[in-house]
Amino acid sequence: MPENTTAAAAIVAADLVKVYPGRGRRPAVRALDGLSFSVAAGRVFGLLGPNGAGKSTTTKILTTLSRPTSGSAVVAGHDVARDPAAVRAAIGYVSQGASTDPLLTARENLEIAARLRGVAPAEAQARALRLLDEFGLAEASHRPVGSFSGGMRRRLDVAAALVHRPRVLFLDEPTTGLDPEARAAMWAEIRRLSAQEALTVVLTTHYMEEADRLADELLLVNGGRAVVQGTPAELKAALHGDSVRVSLLEPDAAAVRRAVAPVPGLRDVVVEASGVDGVLAARTDDASAAVGAVIAALDAAGIRFGQVAASHPTLDDVYLHFVGHTFDTSGSAGSGASTDASTTGVAA
Repeated sequence: MPENTTAAAAIVAADLVKVYPGRGRRPAVRALDGLSFSVAAGRVFGLLGPNGAGKSTTTKILTTLSRPTSGSAVVAGHDVARDPAAVRAAIGYVSQGASTDPLLTARENLEIAARLRGVAPAEAQARALRLLDEFGLAEASHRPVGSFSGGMRRRLDVAAALVHRPRVLFLDEPTTGLDPEARAAMWAEIRRLSAQEALTVVLTTHYMEEADRLADELLLVNGGRAVVQGTPAELKAALHGDSVRVSLLEPDAAAVRRAVAPVPGLRDVVVEASGVDGVLAARTDDASAAVGAVIAALDAAGIRFGQVAASHPTLDDVYLHFVGHTFDTSGSAGSGASTDASTTGVAA
């Protein structure tokens, strides 16, 4: 079991392994590779990682939609393998796709969702009206959901997952495809649910800003394994100094590394090149001095580059430090990547 497991934990996952068998010429896929973590009750817990890191597979196991190949998980006090019905009664789940019927009205969708959860008719109506009001959908309650905007429909999906008053709410990539205004509205709803309803929220996302803004605690995952766990502030504070990033044009990774090797104070250097573009990322204690020295070194070597930026530690920098390559939502490091960055597979 994870070391930070407590009696108040809403979720405890231990050594989860999930292997999808190969078919034909396709090899087997090891989606989870001994993943362990725990989630304290009443918090927003973020699972952060690129596409293919194992976030959705983890969510499917915790919500009883998939069984682990090995390992165990307890959600709201119930084992997902031995007592899946009790787990389902205690959770709400919002998948990446829409879960409401576009032909029915918002109110009808919520009332049906409540009735399917065993709520009595009168109580189902009352809960539907309350949730429509809380999620800012009361005025649109009699409209077919197919006429809703993406943001409105996503809020209704979350409301439908709450009609039976769950103890744990799973949100799988809840803002993917939403415009900035709708995304901000969803963020506000998630924070409200955690603060006012004392609800445990498990959020899977590949948006760094979303994780930073919403999560009380984060688990970075990569390749089906836990990389590091902590609050966003703790993870960023663990990195001393500033980050330097340079956009590279038609880069030669080896040449870039040779060029910046003599720059004083530059550490955790990563160069990722895809053939047509790339990035140089590094850390330093004196960004003002390092930026000028890096620019001069690249110019002297005849290496073409674009934007140069220096900043305080971000979650991108945390990912770079612990995983060893920059965050890539496709789930892979850039072609030709080379690194000096420290990596660890042990959750903090």
